[in-house]
Amino acid sequence: MILSSIPTLALALAVIGQGPTDNEKVFRVQLGERQLFLDDVGISKITHLKRTMHQPVKKGAVIRPDRPWETTLQTRCVPAWDEKEKVFKLWMITSTNIPDGAGTTYATSKDGVQWAKPVLGQWEFNGSRENNFVSLDPMMQWPENAIENVVCDPDDPDPARRFKGLLGAFNRQPMVSPDGVQWRLLDVPEILSQDESNLSYDRQTRTFIATVKHGGPYGRSVRLTTSRDFENWTTPVLIFHADELDQELGRAHMKARRDNPQLQMQRPLWDIRDTYQGRTAKPKVDVYNMGLFRYEGLFIGTPAMFHSNDNRWNKDGFHLIQLVCSRDLKAFKRVGNRATFIGPSPIGQGAYDLTQLIGPSAPVIRGDELWFYYTGIKYRTPPKDADRDAGAVCLAVLRRDGFISLDSDETEGTIQTESFELPGSSLFVNVDAPKGKLRVEVLDGAGKVVAESEPVNGNALREPVKWAEGDIAKIRAQKVSLRFTLRNGQFYSYWLE
Repeated sequence: MILSSIPTLALALAVIGQGPTDNEKVFRVQLGERQLFLDDVGISKITHLKRTMHQPVKKGAVIRPDRPWETTLQTRCVPAWDEKEKVFKLWMITSTNIPDGAGTTYATSKDGVQWAKPVLGQWEFNGSRENNFVSLDPMMQWPENAIENVVCDPDDPDPARRFKGLLGAFNRQPMVSPDGVQWRLLDVPEILSQDESNLSYDRQTRTFIATVKHGGPYGRSVRLTTSRDFENWTTPVLIFHADELDQELGRAHMKARRDNPQLQMQRPLWDIRDTYQGRTAKPKVDVYNMGLFRYEGLFIGTPAMFHSNDNRWNKDGFHLIQLVCSRDLKAFKRVGNRATFIGPSPIGQGAYDLTQLIGPSAPVIRGDELWFYYTGIKYRTPPKDADRDAGAVCLAVLRRDGFISLDSDETEGTIQTESFELPGSSLFVNVDAPKGKLRVEVLDGAGKVVAESEPVNGNALREPVKWAEGDIAKIRAQKVSLRFTLRNGQFYSYWLE
């Protein structure tokens, strides 16, 4: 789904980080690494092309509250593929209809769509252990037993540490497991956090990436801590927070929601001039949670921007999931002019993601698609007549590399890369041009064209470029730049093999 068209080179800087980083000064193309267009790294010139941000297509809830005690399911994990058992595994924050009854539950799936909730017998709930709650200790209670962030680490030589997670609803304690069910704590310092965190594993550099919630200039903000061994963690540093423009845009989002009868509203949204109990209402936007993951040569974040409708104990509001990106985990840029990547579904269609949306930790790559699992909740604070079936794990699917495309119409547009050392002999492109075409020229260091491609058209997600004149196999390891010319199409990425 196309979200919005964005003028070329109009990606806004986030508050944190200014100017080019060391990684941006020298352009390198790694063999097999797809080059995307979320930022301007590696781009020398763009003419008559516009950036378009795309939303994933929602597939609805895939794990619902279907046990007698379940009311709301949330996740702060990406489904982990267990190569040994040949199943996906997922851990969920689970609210129940028993007062103070909550915990972490566990589900498995062979296809990522149909999920089972196996009986684990680990935790006594409502007088029985016939449930899928997973707990470090049968005697622990919520929130001490919260297992909110789990990743699979196939590179650890110790099979007892294949799964790694963080325990606790506030400060996080690292723990390990052979299967994601039986856990043990590591004797290491806890990671300081408030009540939100997220975790991913960058397999390319074997780095664990955790984002934790702390205060910042405009309320809740994101700090980053990383580890190479899951035991020694860097001091959390502030990497992303809301700013004054978020407040301005937030007021517009609140008004648009108030004016749209198809969107869930549990209380009237206040105007900035209204008062409550003698106090001026102060709608604000801050960052509730942010997944952060490596995708090809980028780090991509999915901040859930919380729009608070008032200043009454932060109990009313809604989330919009946006995108940010970074090359070095220090300087972050907004993607799509702060447009919404995943937003609310309309009421009346049986959807869960009406009000609270917590973004994905990372996508699952399924062929030529990216599968995003995220939390969808109907209410921020449930009214007295609220539906007990209130929250679920939802799925949205995006084209591979499909975050941002460079688009053209009948007027041809071009993008030329910075000069780089050609690492491979085969060029591939991801382009959608059923009524148009994409052509590629290879330029040497003097700007002379040394190879020209045959046109590429159709919906080509991984199309090998064929050469009408010249052949890049003969100039491998030489300095070149690529010039792509597009007409009536959308260009997503290129890479070399």
